[in-house]
Amino acid sequence: MKIYKTDLFRYSGKISILSSLRCYLKIPGYRYMFHLRQAKKHSIFFLWHKIFVTILRAIYGFQIEIECEIGEGFYIGHFGTIIVNGNVKFGKNCNISPGVVIGQTNRGEKAGSPKLGDEVWIGFNSVLVGNITIGSNVLIAPNSFVNVDVPNDTIVIGNPAKKIPNTSATYKYINNKV
Repeated sequence: MKIYKTDLFRYSGKISILSSLRCYLKIPGYRYMFHLRQAKKHSIFFLWHKIFVTILRAIYGFQIEIECEIGEGFYIGHFGTIIVNGNVKFGKNCNISPGVVIGQTNRGEKAGSPKLGDEVWIGFNSVLVGNITIGSNVLIAPNSFVNVDVPNDTIVIGNPAKKIPNTSATYKYINNKV
């Protein structure tokens, strides 16, 4: 299955031409990710998609770099500013909310960018920085600041980040998994 179809499934729960058109016309996150994924390919139209990504970046406030590694089924929850460094790596079925910043630290023992596992839900206005690893099935609560490694099956809340083990951390937060 083509990777942009996995994004479509996350948004609509089905894969069809009609659902693709409906999502493309109505959902900014899907439209942005469609062009971002196409801009990564070096096909004949990749330059067109790069230009479109630049235009959509200005309109929507999404600043997810083309170099960023994004797994299948990426979901942008709502319209609003999102900043993601180009060295960040996402697993499958990740959700991201407005106001989120995922960036790199340039010095110290945590110099680098985050790596996120599968099924990670990132709440509004959260910040993830540094060479950290976020495990799978992790919920990062709104307004959290995360600069430490987070194990699988965890809820992270607050500043400084408090880790609460929970095997159903993202249950009913991440729908239409691929």
